[in-house]
Amino acid sequence: MKDYSYVFNAHPSVIDKLYKTYKDDPGSVEQGWRAFFSGFDFQTNGGVDAAADREVPVGKLEKEFDVLSIIHGFRDRGHLLSTTNPIKKRKDRKPHLDLEDYNLDESDLDEVFIAGEEIGMKNASLREILKRLNTLYASNIGYEYVHIEDNEKRMWLRDKIENRNLADDYGLSIEMKKRILDKLNDATIFEKFLHTKYVGQKRFSLEGGESTIPALDAIINYGAQDIVEEVVIGMAHRGRLNVLANIMCKTYEEIFTEFEGNAVPELAFGDGDVKYHLGYNSQIEASNGRKIQMRLMANPSHLEAVDPVVEGFSRAKADILYDSEYDKILPVLIHGDAAIAGQGVAYETVQMSKLDGYYTGGTVHFVINNQIGFTTDFDDARSSTYCTGAANVIQAPVFHVNGDDVEAVVHSVLLAMEYRQKFNNDVFIDMVCYRKHGHNEGDDPKFTQPKMYKIIKDHKNPREIYVDKLIKRDHVEKKMAEELENSFWKKLQDRLDMVKETPLPYAHQEPEKAWKALRVTKDPNDFIKSPKTGIAEEKLDFILNHITNLPEDFNPVPKVHRLFKGMNKLLAKDMLDWGLAEMAAYGSILLDKRNVRMSGQDVKRGTFSHRHAMVYDSKSYKSLNRLDGMTEDQGRFMIYNSLLSEFAVMGFEYGYSLATPDALVIWEAQFGDFYNGAQTIVDQFISAGESKWRNMSGLVLLLPHGYEGQGPEHSSARLERFLMMCAEYNLAVTNITTPANFFHAMRRQLDRPFRKPLINMAPKSLLRHPKCVSKKSEFYKGNRFQELIDDDKTLAAKKVTRVILCSGKVYYDLLEKKEETKRQDVALVRIEQLYPLPEFQLDDVRKKYSNAEFYWVQEEPENMGANRYIRHSLSGWDLTTISREASASPATGFKTIHDEQQANLIDKAFRD
Repeated sequence: MKDYSYVFNAHPSVIDKLYKTYKDDPGSVEQGWRAFFSGFDFQTNGGVDAAADREVPVGKLEKEFDVLSIIHGFRDRGHLLSTTNPIKKRKDRKPHLDLEDYNLDESDLDEVFIAGEEIGMKNASLREILKRLNTLYASNIGYEYVHIEDNEKRMWLRDKIENRNLADDYGLSIEMKKRILDKLNDATIFEKFLHTKYVGQKRFSLEGGESTIPALDAIINYGAQDIVEEVVIGMAHRGRLNVLANIMCKTYEEIFTEFEGNAVPELAFGDGDVKYHLGYNSQIEASNGRKIQMRLMANPSHLEAVDPVVEGFSRAKADILYDSEYDKILPVLIHGDAAIAGQGVAYETVQMSKLDGYYTGGTVHFVINNQIGFTTDFDDARSSTYCTGAANVIQAPVFHVNGDDVEAVVHSVLLAMEYRQKFNNDVFIDMVCYRKHGHNEGDDPKFTQPKMYKIIKDHKNPREIYVDKLIKRDHVEKKMAEELENSFWKKLQDRLDMVKETPLPYAHQEPEKAWKALRVTKDPNDFIKSPKTGIAEEKLDFILNHITNLPEDFNPVPKVHRLFKGMNKLLAKDMLDWGLAEMAAYGSILLDKRNVRMSGQDVKRGTFSHRHAMVYDSKSYKSLNRLDGMTEDQGRFMIYNSLLSEFAVMGFEYGYSLATPDALVIWEAQFGDFYNGAQTIVDQFISAGESKWRNMSGLVLLLPHGYEGQGPEHSSARLERFLMMCAEYNLAVTNITTPANFFHAMRRQLDRPFRKPLINMAPKSLLRHPKCVSKKSEFYKGNRFQELIDDDKTLAAKKVTRVILCSGKVYYDLLEKKEETKRQDVALVRIEQLYPLPEFQLDDVRKKYSNAEFYWVQEEPENMGANRYIRHSLSGWDLTTISREASASPATGFKTIHDEQQANLIDKAFRD
């Protein structure tokens, strides 16, 4: 007997009929046929039913199921046949949609089949059914959606696709078609103008993919007709200038000024960036008159690195401005085909899209599919059928569309927007087009793709194709199309002439309203001394009482119960450990009516079980946020365990920090050395974003660091790399040794009139070290962050013969040795902030211990850690380094060797 299980993926009405018949007797094929083909009266052997007026062979009934099956096949795999490639025939993906694949042949083409009712064609011939299927599923749009498990979403898309009025192409109004032509005209002539006026200059033109501009315009206008207030766009180079000009409304004068290169910024503005990396903010007026806020995020040459930054920025705006009504803010990511397929951060960003901590209400992904990377054909660029393979991971629909058919492109983005606003999930548009020039305008693509570029050379651009189409339909006159081109060219020429005659001064954009109270600074005077960040004794007691006492009806797990007992014992001595100080810092910020957001792997508990920001009831299993419920008007404490990603999650938090100058935003690594999975975010955004793009950020990175015998992957957060990136007061880098100092460092982030990222080498063993505690009084008003902590246990400075400068956890090993040997001639001086280096405080130390020799002691190998930075910064000190020997690996993997190295290092620090 044939297997008809595929039928259960068909239309709900079919499923319902067959299920009712088959549920008790799955083998009753005859009954199933009777249920579905109710228009026939029959007997299975070809006999005549008593009430029938015609005879129906069983073979015909099997053919009905075959027709039903081919319908389902087109839904599933019709996109593999779709005519989406504008410059060449598609590669044969073997969709198995030929008649013989379904036991059908040409003799069946003119037979009438009831199965056509499945696509609204009851009693249609197979020929008519196939024509409709090809039009729906195998023309200039290929719909990939049957992988979606959610039945409501899948059936909604099916209805939208199959109920389209095919008589009027895509149902676009005359007004919309004229707007499409207008935007396509702007996109095409802008590129042609630049190509003529700035021959050979890099601009990464959109030529070949000009349909992007009317597509983005349609997205924005659909959003304006809905409730979208703001659109946040992330994209790489290709087409960026066109988007800036024709979507973001950056003036042509500004763009021409950048090409002319006759406006130089003041040095105080930073080093700047090339024009096709810059971001832009604007407010534009949609076609219905509504004002829409627009932001194009700055992006480096790391093509997909901006993806999580866009998502984080969008989430922050949703949290702060739109009361988490995600329909009001729309993230749009514009990808290249090679980049989205090849770069892992694209997958990481998609994977986080449905998680509570990173949800943004769905992203519209628009792929400008040039069918080529730098010089690499797609056959060498990916293993997946499509570049959009990541969409399948989250069951997002993908609309593959021919970039030469601008109406199909616009139809696709409108359907995508409707889907996003209805279901608040990601959706992908894969616009297959081409790249008219090489990787940039000075590159000759014929070196590597002579065949492709021979085709492209003679291929009409999308504007020419659309004008021809509109003229044939009598929708526009040829003269009108020519006038549009000429008038726009003249407009551009006038703007260029103006810039040549009177160059515009270089001007950065004004900061957004949220940032206007803050300032960019490189002034050394701003970093000499930290502001006072202590709080009132009563406020501290209130916070500590709240975080150390659980509700009476809460049943913590036994270990947590013991931890709370330990906290209260410590507080009874007026002391705080690291965990208490950290939670007190966050609580104090919340009471200041500011938000705190933290994410990373296992941050709720903390990798080393010190935080327990969330505790769990052992009976009800409900969670309790320890910083919730202090007051009714406090800030929000948002803490999320992240997916196992560094690149995307750190990028997300960086993006979040760009939109929230008044919030403390933190990313914590599970171990400090894991941050290097996000090195691109550190290098391109965190360390250089202010200099390149004037983007201030107060993001905090907590990177557990310290040599405790845990091997090469759990010892070093690569302090040396961060210090190498420090210049122009771009970062603060700390290696803090007391809970109170950490408290003040966190509060300082929001207390200064500017924002700088903070990179903190966070502790591990110090979280429970008996000496790593602080007095309550150190948290009170009048106290501040100490960039340097002098030795308070050495009384006679003139008798000190050896001063050991150090930073971080090694201090406690040195202190233990000092106390053990009772050395009063040795002073231990902790540099808590390595950058900016506290030069004035260090000068005071040098004067104070005028009879001493100075040593720099670190746990890290000689070629790592802060050694080379310190020796360079204190080059006039005659400083001796004591460290592990230079090494290729950060640390040994053998505990016994580690212990021996550590003991030798400490002994050497005290050896005369």
